[in-house]
Formats: sequence, C-alpha cells, structure tokens
Amino acid sequence: MPDKIFVDTNVLIYFISHEKKKKLQARDIIFSSEEVYISSQVISEFISVCYSKNLLKTDDVISVTSHFLEALRFTPIEESTIRNALQVKKKSQYSFWDSLVIASALENRCSILYTEDMQEGQIIDGRLTIVNPFKE
Repeated sequence: MPDKIFVDTNVLIYFISHEKKKKLQARDIIFSSEEVYISSQVISEFISVCYSKNLLKTDDVISVTSHFLEALRFTPIEESTIRNALQVKKKSQYSFWDSLVIASALENRCSILYTEDMQEGQIIDGRLTIVNPFKE
C-alpha cells in the first residue's frame, strides 16, 4: 500500500514558483500518488500567501485552488483536529499552526509530511515522518 502523504503550504507555494527546481519537486510530490492530503488550513494559507505576496492574480488563485481541490484529498479542520493540535503543541517545540498541520496529517493516517518548516527526519507518534523535500 502506498504511503499517505500530507503536504504543507510551502509545497503548494513552490508549485507556482519561478524556482524551477523547487517547482518540479513540488509537482512530483503533489502528483506522486492518489493519497496526497491537504487541510482547510493549508489551502487557506496558500490563498492568503498568494494575495499578500501578489504571487497570482485573482482568477489564477481561483483556478489553481480549484485544481488543488480536485487533485488532492481535502480534509477540514475539525474540533478534534484542534484538540489534537494542542496535544502535539504540548509535546513538541512547534507553533500551534505547525501542530495543527501535524494533527491533520496524523488524523488522516499519513506516514509522510512534506514541509520545509519543521525538523527533517523527525518521527511524530511513531508513525509520521517529517521530510523536507527541498533540503540541499
């Protein structure tokens, strides 16, 4: 059975970036399997960054967001996700927002979390490995 994968916001941002190497790496991750997850938090952060940094025009934000929502498995942030994130935060050095990403990945039984914002190689709860796909 293939790994279930969770992607953080930075992977989506690199997908639209002009940095060719990172863009290709992000594309390879996003389309690596049918089991690639994002949360409502991740897609909301993506949209927010696109607007705050003027990365895309509104029509492009709508189009790219729509494609992500069609191509990836979407999971909402639930009450349980927030409660689990608080427990992750209590046990780790991560911010609440990073803990919420971790909690979402754990709730969806993902075994890999792709992000450049957390500790490379760390294993959370014995089942979720943090991987920085952009590490040189």
